[in-house]
Amino acid sequence: MPKPAIDVAAEIERLSALTLFELRMEWRRLHRMQPPMRLSRDLLIRGIIYKFQERALGGLSKSLMRKLEPRGAAPQDGHARKPAPPITLKPGTRLVREWHGVTHTVLVYADGVEWKGRRYQSLSVVAREITGAHWSGPRFFGLRSRSAVSEIGDAES
Repeated sequence: MPKPAIDVAAEIERLSALTLFELRMEWRRLHRMQPPMRLSRDLLIRGIIYKFQERALGGLSKSLMRKLEPRGAAPQDGHARKPAPPITLKPGTRLVREWHGVTHTVLVYADGVEWKGRRYQSLSVVAREITGAHWSGPRFFGLRSRSAVSEIGDAES
């Protein structure tokens, strides 16, 4: 295995000899932004060393970055991702889904849904009853977007 282009131990030693002002300048150079206010000396060094390692060995994978990205925050690639719209169904809407050769019909009420003559609080509970596994109810019944939901609601009204 080839030795990385950076000697981490030597960099830690070099950084530990720097003043706080010099560490903040190093942070700005590597991260291209101001370090967070009141960041301790230890955390400044850790952030700088991480950047060195990232450059030498590569950063996190895109899939891991997506998992670490907080909900509602814009992705780092600059393309804003919109949150999924909430799914609302008009009372009286009928949802039909075939599962393992059996057709299941659900009737939507203002305060829940009805399946096989029993009332449930959500589609997810019905989907779990049908499949025996955890499912997103809206996904199980094919309600993936607001336009699909409104089309179904309008067609059943």
